[in-house]
Amino acid sequence: MPARFGIRIVLIALIGIAYVLVSHWLMTRANGSPWNVVGVLMPMLAAVAIGAWRAGQRWLCAGTALVIAALCGQALLGVHVSMQLLYLAQHAGINLFLAIVFGSTLRAGHTSLITTMASRVHGQLTPEMAVYTRKVTRAWALYFVAIVAVSLALYAFASFDTWALFANLLSPLTVGVMFGAEHLLRYQWHPEFERASVADAVRSYLHGAKAQPALTPRDPRT
Repeated sequence: MPARFGIRIVLIALIGIAYVLVSHWLMTRANGSPWNVVGVLMPMLAAVAIGAWRAGQRWLCAGTALVIAALCGQALLGVHVSMQLLYLAQHAGINLFLAIVFGSTLRAGHTSLITTMASRVHGQLTPEMAVYTRKVTRAWALYFVAIVAVSLALYAFASFDTWALFANLLSPLTVGVMFGAEHLLRYQWHPEFERASVADAVRSYLHGAKAQPALTPRDPRT
């Protein structure tokens, strides 16, 4: 089982890297074609449609399918759109969506996203652990907002190649830096966390491990 899970993670990582490289090439080197937009946006939209279908959100799945059909239709008709603007919308839109996902769980009376994930890995959380994971959720929400701001600024004031380098290569690297830095700081600041790898967290979340409910993250220190 662990070997099969590891193979799945490696395959997902390789597919992600291939998608990033192909997207960067389509954005900066391929001749202008209506199908470039389809090539860049189709994998993301297909993933959203599949996820929505599996989650039982049929309207979201249907809406995403209509967007895919519309993109293919405009490509078949040879309609040229501002591909650079669509690439910007793709990058900024994904990060804005993630900022909303993380930020929405910080509302009063809600359990933050990282608190939920941590409870699946570590079980019952202490009040200090709940406070920390809530702060990490806030940090990720602010990170995605910052990425959107930098993306818009580079698109407006720098060359498109510079923006594409940031969007396709640098911003994914900063995600890895965020993960690594938080993983190291977590055990320095809160040694009470049981040692767990990123793979353990992914495995627990994908398998829907049943965990004890986390303590409410509402705390006067947050």
